[in-house]
Amino acid sequence: MKINPIGLQAINNYNKQARPVKTEETKKTFADQIEISTKAKEMQANSTYANERAERVKKIKEDIDSGNYKVDAKQVAEDMLKFYRGK
Repeated sequence: MKINPIGLQAINNYNKQARPVKTEETKKTFADQIEISTKAKEMQANSTYANERAERVKKIKEDIDSGNYKVDAKQVAEDMLKFYRGK
């Protein structure tokens, strides 16, 4: 039995779609911009978290280098349980 492809040329409409024409308006590119509010700038300036963290990391590095850094295994295990239990 032979099946002839009758009328299959009309099915593929993707080849016949009109392509968008680029005009001068669509060719313009715009740069992304971000604006930070004055309140956010104040909060960033007043934040001591970054400074405190940097000091803590520096102390831990010094302890590791000197060999005085000790890991509390019990505290690590408790913190892991809290994390995985979602508490």
